[in-house]
Amino acid sequence: MTPTIVSRFRTLLLLFLAVSGALLAGAAPASAHAALTGSDPAQGSVVDKAPTQVSLTFSEQVSLNDGSLRVLDPKGKRVDAGGASNLGGTAYGVKLHAGLPDGTFTVTYQVVSADSHPVSGAFTFSIGAPSQTSVALSDQAAGGGVVGFLYGAGRYFSYAGFILLVGGAAFVLACWQRGSGVRPVQRLVVSGWLTLTASTLALLLLRGSYVGSGKVGDIFDLTLLGQVLQTKSGAALVSRLLLLAAAALFIAVLFGAYAKRDEDERAAGAEPSDATDGDPDDAADGYRDGSADADDLAAEKKDLTFGLAIGGTVVAAGLAATWAMAEHASTGVQAGVAMPVDVLHLLAVAVWLGGLSTLLVALFRAPAEAPIEAAAVRRFSRLAFGGVLVLVATGIYQSWRQVGSWSALTDTTYGQLLLVKVGLVALLVGIAWISRRWTAQLTQEPAPEAVAAALVEQRSASRAPATVPADSRRAAQLARQQAAVASARDKRVRDADPHRSGLRRSVLTEAGIAVVLLAVTTALTATEPGRTEEAAQRATASASKRSGPLSLKIPFDTGGEDGKGTVEVTLDPARVGGNEMHVFVVRPNGKAFDVPEVKVAFTLAAKDVGPLPVTPDRIATGHWSASGVQIPMAGDWKIAVTVRTSDIDQATVNKNAQIG
Repeated sequence: MTPTIVSRFRTLLLLFLAVSGALLAGAAPASAHAALTGSDPAQGSVVDKAPTQVSLTFSEQVSLNDGSLRVLDPKGKRVDAGGASNLGGTAYGVKLHAGLPDGTFTVTYQVVSADSHPVSGAFTFSIGAPSQTSVALSDQAAGGGVVGFLYGAGRYFSYAGFILLVGGAAFVLACWQRGSGVRPVQRLVVSGWLTLTASTLALLLLRGSYVGSGKVGDIFDLTLLGQVLQTKSGAALVSRLLLLAAAALFIAVLFGAYAKRDEDERAAGAEPSDATDGDPDDAADGYRDGSADADDLAAEKKDLTFGLAIGGTVVAAGLAATWAMAEHASTGVQAGVAMPVDVLHLLAVAVWLGGLSTLLVALFRAPAEAPIEAAAVRRFSRLAFGGVLVLVATGIYQSWRQVGSWSALTDTTYGQLLLVKVGLVALLVGIAWISRRWTAQLTQEPAPEAVAAALVEQRSASRAPATVPADSRRAAQLARQQAAVASARDKRVRDADPHRSGLRRSVLTEAGIAVVLLAVTTALTATEPGRTEEAAQRATASASKRSGPLSLKIPFDTGGEDGKGTVEVTLDPARVGGNEMHVFVVRPNGKAFDVPEVKVAFTLAAKDVGPLPVTPDRIATGHWSASGVQIPMAGDWKIAVTVRTSDIDQATVNKNAQIG
């Protein structure tokens, strides 16, 4: 490899390390895809009586283990019974021990969202009155730290390996069958298989620590590995390893029997039968026999090509499904449609970018005696165009599904990364259009004078008298010199066609952008979808609005003389648990109204709760109050106020309000 090529590949490698490192390091803490939308007791609430359980509600279903939900007393001692369970829908709870003392309790949770990402957090509630607590919580988010970075890197390399494996094999079968016998192409596809296999094994080992403690020491914990194997993500990774075993057999046939068939077919098509003995009739028969042999070999190769295409498609689709069945596509709206669409999306990416990588290797590393033909480049151009169409169609659907609104496209991390990805794809398509122009101008073969010069040089080298080196060091030096001469000769032949040289430059640029695109895509898969993030923000905002004091003003008319006025009810903090209630009664002119009696009742019709009567105490003229007003659960409560203005005149007025 020449210094220029080494420099270009070194630049690509540095670009990969810089971009993927920055994106993966930034994406790891933001990998939670389920959000806590509610709890009972509510966060920060003060309850008069110790609850029998703590329940948490998430934005989507999550997976639990025995230690997923924990409740700690002010001294940091666990007071839950363990064994968290699903209470229905997306609500999960854990039972508490009886006889809990007053004070502030801490609830911690660490669960796994339906799309395989860890979610963790904590909040407090108090019994009786708030108190000091000795509980210290870790600042590291689930899925972060060293293990989180390693897991993100493993995800990147698994995508890269899949693209090289599937795209390289598709390029050989569909565009350049002669490439099955080209060593650099073989090494590229095999390196894709090795990368995907190694990264899958690494992800399997990292998974337990990634969704759990986050400790490096837990990576090789066999107990955690056993737990991972029982999860959806573990099953997907094991399925991927089994499919990679089938892919290894596919590669062996593609670069073994298939490459031999291709070589035999070209040899049979180029030469007549050897049994001619110089007789013209025998020569004619020999040509006919050679043609018949070529036809037989072509038929065998066609059958083998068909079998490899079918088998390879099944294995590639299965590998793509191991991502679809365990990540974003497996949860949310229209999951049944999203998973096959995700498979098509991944296959389209692999065919395009993997084929592009193989083309790059063929243009730079194919030997001079077996250069990639212009027809093969044109076939890939058509194949890549079809892949881009599939990529755009499936990408639009996935974007709608994961983003859901224009605001989420610009206001969420997922939406912003998606815009970056769209921009990179557009740039890549633009450069691909330039590559298509170079492709259209390609000559079928390199310039004849360059080939002739290379052949003359090769013959001269073959005629050179053989020398026996004095020692092994001299022999190694001579071998390196001969390899350098051969490499320079191959480069001169490859550079003889200026259009081919231009194509190499544009394809190399495409490959550089593809490296960045793959890093952004990997970061996207580790980022909370915009639709989910917006829903969590709305739920949080709604809870925040409901957590402040509630104030209702309701006019009343008891029907008697001097029976009109307005009653104002305030409830603080208007959350589940104990609340402070004040009732103010004023006349139409705004002055305090001294009424003999006020009563309040709370009813939650949706849950068939109530009416819960509250009789406030008179504090001053027109001012009544009650403390410790218990609201047992969140909901749309009807607040009914009865005002008596005389011995016989009274009225009951009501108004609904969201509490909790």
